[in-house]
Amino acid sequence: MTIPLPTIRIRGRSFMALIVVPEPPFEAWLAALDQQMARSAGFFVDRPVVVNLAAMTEADDDPATILAALEARDLRIIGVEGVDMALLRGTPWFGATLAAPGREGRPDKFIDVPETIEPVGVESVVEPEAATVERRPSLLINRPVRSGQSVVFEEGDVTVIGPVSSGAEIIAGGSIHVYGTLRGRAVAGLLGGADARIFCSKLAAELLAIDGLYRTADHWGHGLQGKAVQIWLDDKELRLAALD
Repeated sequence: MTIPLPTIRIRGRSFMALIVVPEPPFEAWLAALDQQMARSAGFFVDRPVVVNLAAMTEADDDPATILAALEARDLRIIGVEGVDMALLRGTPWFGATLAAPGREGRPDKFIDVPETIEPVGVESVVEPEAATVERRPSLLINRPVRSGQSVVFEEGDVTVIGPVSSGAEIIAGGSIHVYGTLRGRAVAGLLGGADARIFCSKLAAELLAIDGLYRTADHWGHGLQGKAVQIWLDDKELRLAALD
């Protein structure tokens, strides 16, 4: 009797991994990472991490020791690059090689957005003394952003007409406007935009960040949960205030 074999289904999935690049001297870099993680509690939680050791090639630090130090900080290491994999033989990371950018893989900064998004132009602020009008690009997303989706727009502001689900994230070079419930992560001012802001109609976010400063719900309490809120930077402190 012949038993039919089951059909094997192969699926693809796109997701964003953080690229962590240790630099020599490693102890000083690790201390800086510890400080950043203390300020940004929760930022690395459930985020896949790729460790690029290219900057450590001239240092005497053992690659396995570096990776062990990162893993001890609960970083979820899914890949290692920029190192001779033979140096990791006998360790859990041996063979964790990723495809090189530009070949099977893609450059780090490009993230696929699975659904159609519509870029639009908006008027920028006009400086009184400026002779020309500067136009700042923005991205309009006329749909909900669902769990597992990442929207990255380094050029300017992102506006979402709809909710941002838990497990989703919006990363913008400028400000972020969410006309719905913000349950996921919102990272504004990605490229040094300290004047960026985050606005949402209903706050239920997992993480908020502007210009590298991060806060989770544990840091803003329950008083603002569920309210229309704006978030901005004030003297290197992340501020939150209700809009109504």
